[in-house]
Amino acid sequence: QVHMVESGGGLVQAGGSLRLSCAAAGRTFGTYAMGWFRQAPGKEREFVAAISWSGVITYYADSVKGRFTISRDNAKNTAYLQMDSLKPEDTAVYYCAAANAPYGSTCYRNAYEYPYWGQGTQVTVSS
Repeated sequence: QVHMVESGGGLVQAGGSLRLSCAAAGRTFGTYAMGWFRQAPGKEREFVAAISWSGVITYYADSVKGRFTISRDNAKNTAYLQMDSLKPEDTAVYYCAAANAPYGSTCYRNAYEYPYWGQGTQVTVSS
């Protein structure tokens, strides 16, 4: 099992940047595929980005491709989401998620594939 805490959220103007961090507790972080999801008020939770435990494979939602970058540092048990060129429609609570993965190339894009979740961090983008 892995326990995760997100940080780095806040209020930013459109066009600005934020970097979210997801710090995980546990000795097997390096074997977990990681994902970022978000949920805006009145909307369902949606996939944002995912990364395999090797860091080699990444997936992005079309809405953030080219603006967001997911990365990880297994030595620090931390995953990151660099968010650039932010838009008001990026406003949401952002969650990191973890799933034990059998291969270094395994990457998950569906929320139901992740058993472990952080508590979320609010990102608000003003116009």
